[in-house]
Amino acid sequence: MIQSLCKMNESKRQVKEQCRIRRGMNPDAGDGLLNSYARTKVGNDTIFGWWGRYQKAVAEGIDAVNGTIGALLEDDGSLAINQVVDEAIRVAPPVEIAAYAPLKGLPAFLDLAKTLALGEHREPLDELGISMTATATPGGSGALYLAAENFANRGEKVLLRDRHWGPFKGFLSGCDLGIETYPLLPSTPSKLNPFVDIEGFRNKLASLCSSQDKVMIWLNDPAHNPTGLSLTPEGRMAFLEAVMESASTNEHVGHTLLIDSAYHLYAEEPHGWGQTIRETIEQGWPWTENLLITFAVSLSKSHTIYGLRTGALVSIHPDAEVVEKIGTVMGVTGRQTWSAAPRIAQYTISEMHSSSEGGDAWGKERDRLKSLLVTRRDLFKECCEKLNVPINPTHDGFFAWLEHDDPEAIAEKCAQQNVFLVPLTGGVRIGLCAVPLGHVPRVAEALAHALQ
Repeated sequence: MIQSLCKMNESKRQVKEQCRIRRGMNPDAGDGLLNSYARTKVGNDTIFGWWGRYQKAVAEGIDAVNGTIGALLEDDGSLAINQVVDEAIRVAPPVEIAAYAPLKGLPAFLDLAKTLALGEHREPLDELGISMTATATPGGSGALYLAAENFANRGEKVLLRDRHWGPFKGFLSGCDLGIETYPLLPSTPSKLNPFVDIEGFRNKLASLCSSQDKVMIWLNDPAHNPTGLSLTPEGRMAFLEAVMESASTNEHVGHTLLIDSAYHLYAEEPHGWGQTIRETIEQGWPWTENLLITFAVSLSKSHTIYGLRTGALVSIHPDAEVVEKIGTVMGVTGRQTWSAAPRIAQYTISEMHSSSEGGDAWGKERDRLKSLLVTRRDLFKECCEKLNVPINPTHDGFFAWLEHDDPEAIAEKCAQQNVFLVPLTGGVRIGLCAVPLGHVPRVAEALAHALQ
C-alpha cells in the first residue's frame, strides 16, 4: 500500500514537472484552448504592479510613499471609510444581504441613481420633458460595459481624450470596439475654455460621423482620472453644444455622450453636467432624436464601498419610448452578463438617502473625506510650484498628473527615492488619494529630482 501511494505521488510529481517545463518553454501554451481575443490578454495591471512594489518596500522596512492606488486613504494609511455607510450596512436585515435584487435593480435605488447623477437639476429636467431610466450595475465598471455592449457598432471606434483611465481600452476591445482620441488640453488654451480642446474634439467627432452610423463619446468629468482635471461651466457648455450641433448636422448618425461620473461627488461642482444640460435646453438648443446622454454612476468612491460593486447606468432623452427601450435592453444585457447586481448596497444606500437625517450624516462624512483631498492637492500644487515641477492643471478628485514623454523613467527615479507613483501613457499619475499629507512634499521633491 505504501509503495503504491509513493508511486502515485511520484507520477503526479512527474506530470506536474512536465507541465511546468512545457509552460516555461512554450509561450503559446493554451492557444489551442483560448479563442483569438482571449490570447491578447497578457501582462499585469500597471497600477496594481506599482502598488505591489510599494508594498514590497514597506515589507522590507523602508519608509516608502504610496501614490499608486486609486482608493482614498486616511493620513495614517488606513482605508478611508464613510462610517455612516458602514454602520447602515451592518444593521441591514439578513434578507437584504442574501436575496437577489430585481434584474434592473431595486426601484428605490434606481430612483436614487438618477438623483446622484443629476442632483438638484433632476426635477427641473423632468419638468422640461426629459425622460430618464436607470439600470443597476456591478460598480461603475458595469455601467461602462453596458454602454460599450449596446451603444456602438462592432468594429467601430469610441471617442476618448488621449489621457484616460487605462481599463477603458479593455471594456471597449472586449466589445470589439476601437478607440479614437483628441488632446486632453488645447495647444493654445483660450481664456474661455482653457481645459478642453474643443476644436480637436469637433474635428475627430466629424471624422467619425463621416465613417460610422453610430458615435459614442466617453468623457470622465469632473475630477478626471488620471489628471484631476475638471471642465469649467463654459467648457461643459461648449462641449455639449458641439455634440448637439453634430447630432443635428448628422441626423442619420446616432450620438451617445457618456459622462463617467466615478469621482463627481468629490468635485466642487458635482452636478455641473446636470446644470449644463438643463441650461442648453432652456436656451433652446435642439435635442434631436439621435442624441442620448448617459451617466456611469459609481458608489465605490462616493460611499467608500469599493468591494460591494454597486453602480448604475442612467440614461436621459426627451422621448419616453426611447428611454423605455433602452431600459429594457440594459436589463436584458445585465441578465445575460452578471444576472443581477448585488442587492445589499442598493438597499442600504437608498434607505439611508431616503431620510434627510441619513443623507445629511453621509454628506458630512463625505465632506470630511473630500477635505483630505483638497488639503493634499493644495499643498502638492504649492510644493510643485516652488520646485518648478510642471504638473498639469488639477482641480478635483483623487489624482494629479505630470505629462512626460518617458513616464517609466520618471517613475523609476521616484521609486529610487522610495516614492511610488504610476507611469501611464503620456505621463505619471500621482495618487493624492493615497498620499498622507505629511508625505506630500516628498512626492514633489522626488518628481523635481527625477526631472533634473
